[in-house]
Amino acid sequence: MSRAGWLAGDRELTGRDYPEEEAGKRSCPMEAATPVLALSALYVGLLLDLRRRGRAIPRWRVTAFAAGVALLGLALAAPLEGRFATHMLQHLLIGDLAPLCLVLGVDGPLLRPLLAVHAVQRLRPLAHPLVALPLWAINLVCWHLPVLYDAALRHGDVHALQHAMFFTCGTLLWAALLEPLPGPRWFTSARKLLYMAAMWLVMLGLSQVFLWSTTALYLGYSVGDQRAGGGVMLFEGSAVMIGVAVWLLWRVVGERGYGAPMTPTL
Repeated sequence: MSRAGWLAGDRELTGRDYPEEEAGKRSCPMEAATPVLALSALYVGLLLDLRRRGRAIPRWRVTAFAAGVALLGLALAAPLEGRFATHMLQHLLIGDLAPLCLVLGVDGPLLRPLLAVHAVQRLRPLAHPLVALPLWAINLVCWHLPVLYDAALRHGDVHALQHAMFFTCGTLLWAALLEPLPGPRWFTSARKLLYMAAMWLVMLGLSQVFLWSTTALYLGYSVGDQRAGGGVMLFEGSAVMIGVAVWLLWRVVGERGYGAPMTPTL
């Protein structure tokens, strides 16, 4: 039986639609509003607490956090699941770009009240670079295994879990690299370049699977759409890597005494 015929038969057996029809159903503005409002309320509360302690945070950090919240809200509210390429964009917004901006939006003094919470303290080792990178890589690869990816397409709860894990692992990854809290002394800017290269190699390898596969890996997505999604992953991962690598190179120059870094200290 052809893949299209199999999908039609599966619809009859399960009563479930697939990406094109499901996109609008799963992208509920109210569901998107919950994490956006929660993050916004938490950040405002932390800002007010910081002000009461007579301290302030640079405006560029506030702008970065606002951008992260906006990207997360856009990714969750927009009906992007209908095609693999736009679904890939959604996952990159949730698991890469939004976490990057959110981590840029915080620093140690701002996070001080959260660090006083015992549960948060116990989770802090997850942001260690030797923990965060493998967690992120394993999570990214596993969720793109056909059995798990198709399960997320079929079941809204699994899809929500997928998004939550992309977001959590992405946040831990960027927290390890950008260090809003002090990291290991050995994790210099030069070693962060290697860390960034490892991140890029993971995304490069996964994107090549989508770009060169001659069969459709997931329910409801064509080979051409799959290749477009691989291109989206490759472009986004490369663009972010280049930007962060340039910043890290400036840091390396500054640390070795050839000149001062020309970018804000993170």
